[in-house]
Amino acid sequence: MSRVISPAHPHDSAKSQKYGVESVRPDTQDRLVTEGIREGNRYPDHLPAAPRAGSGQRMRKQVAVIGSGPAGLGAAHDLALLGYEVAIYESDQEPGGMMRFGIPEYRLPRNLIRAEVDKILGLGVALHLESPLRPGFGLAELRQAGFEAVFLSVGVAKGRDLDLPGADLDGVVKAVDYLLNLNHGYRAVLGRRVVVIGGGFVAFDAARMALRVTGEGELDMAVAQAEAFAADARVQEALDSARAAIRGGAAEVTIVSLEAFGEMPALKSAQGLEEFEEAEREGVRFLHRRGPRRFLGAGGHLAAVEFRKVLSVFDDDGRFAPTFDDGDLVTLEADGCILAIGQKANLDFLRPEDGIDLTPGGTIRVDPQTLATSAPGVFAGGDVAFGPRTLIEGVANGKRAARSIHRYLAQAGSGPSTLLEIEKIPTARYRMIAGFEQLDREAPPTQELDRRTGISEVEEVYSEREAREQAARCLVCHVQTIYDPEKCVLCNRCVDVCPEYCLELVPLAGLDLPETERRAVTERAAGGALPLSAMVKDDQRCIRCGLCALRCPTDAMTMERFTVTERLASQDA
Repeated sequence: MSRVISPAHPHDSAKSQKYGVESVRPDTQDRLVTEGIREGNRYPDHLPAAPRAGSGQRMRKQVAVIGSGPAGLGAAHDLALLGYEVAIYESDQEPGGMMRFGIPEYRLPRNLIRAEVDKILGLGVALHLESPLRPGFGLAELRQAGFEAVFLSVGVAKGRDLDLPGADLDGVVKAVDYLLNLNHGYRAVLGRRVVVIGGGFVAFDAARMALRVTGEGELDMAVAQAEAFAADARVQEALDSARAAIRGGAAEVTIVSLEAFGEMPALKSAQGLEEFEEAEREGVRFLHRRGPRRFLGAGGHLAAVEFRKVLSVFDDDGRFAPTFDDGDLVTLEADGCILAIGQKANLDFLRPEDGIDLTPGGTIRVDPQTLATSAPGVFAGGDVAFGPRTLIEGVANGKRAARSIHRYLAQAGSGPSTLLEIEKIPTARYRMIAGFEQLDREAPPTQELDRRTGISEVEEVYSEREAREQAARCLVCHVQTIYDPEKCVLCNRCVDVCPEYCLELVPLAGLDLPETERRAVTERAAGGALPLSAMVKDDQRCIRCGLCALRCPTDAMTMERFTVTERLASQDA
């Protein structure tokens, strides 16, 4: 799952791309360690944790988790560790939700999803497949079955419609339906010329999948012929030739977006730009600032899509309100069109007596802090509560919901206990890897274009050297520079040596402080009539190089490691 958790991470800014906040690519790090290891522990604590002592006598309060996507799995994992009897109800024939059936296998191998699910089931979680909530089996029936809390994480598996002339023509499909069909193993060939409308990651996934499945019949035939010579040493050459033949006649796939290049939702992060570059390398074309006007057909099937110029996408208040110029039109011939214009939830199982409030956008209304809905004991998270978002945000929602459910069921004494440990690192021992501040973010290596067929994974692992270099960019945010004014001799050496200019020694009189705070600082300093100075640090610019501590002659500047441990009492405590 870690292969796709972070493309749109909000911290993926220019500075973090340089130094490594959420840009170290944990997915490629753990793959370097675990590649080729298929049995037993891949790393410490890989196998499920053993039940706590005394858990056989725990109260076993029951919690139902609806949906086995990242939010549902995250909640089930933590609730099981807290001592609850957890049952997951999944509508499909395999667990994983949209990360299993909505994300192409070339981005996220299925065996990895199953391995993560198996670890959670190893904690005692029950999994009921092909068991969706529906009219006749909803929240009321779950309560009757003994479940004292419910977490709704059903995702948004329905595509949004486009109300335009010709939208009902054969060959016009919703991106979610297209990806779901392909990931269920159904054929979904749209033809040689495919247009994808949208600017998010779903549009990218749909476009790149269209390239892979077009000409699937010819590929099957070529591969079958090659397999007939399986004993021949030339079989690999035959397979490669088959792939090359199909790729040589690849479909024309064009992504058309309302937004300009820099405004596309998928391109608001470094990893989104990497996705764009890979799609462009594979042959995907891009047309920006165009919106669909109508679909043109011949014999009931799509033949072309007419687009109009976009004047603006958002209004003055930043709300989505596109405006168009109908006098500036472009027509693209197309055998198929994929609509990647948004998703919505299927909440047909909800009844008025359930007491679940919805937002105007059709998502479940929740308290953003607790994820509680308007119905007691019912919580919701992930896409069904907040709309489409990244997998890691879904996991975070599940873990937040588990805490809230624990507080709701356990009530008194269920809050977390927090332990803060501070370790002073001997200055002589503190070192960052030489040259770490000069290392740039590097995308993981990828397969050659002529080998990108079917479900073969595109992204490969870093070499050990590359992995160490990328890991060296981490800013170790749990380590901080600590200043002791009692030891400072105002030599200014730390300020002079700082490569990021984030330290400054200034007169106290020059600081903009409330008068009460200035008076308190002056009294505490007990400097009498002597002028006072203050050390000012910009934490956003600090790269934890430790040079200030090394340069300090009196140990007034030190590097200290902070560890925060939160514990929740389980049901058997």
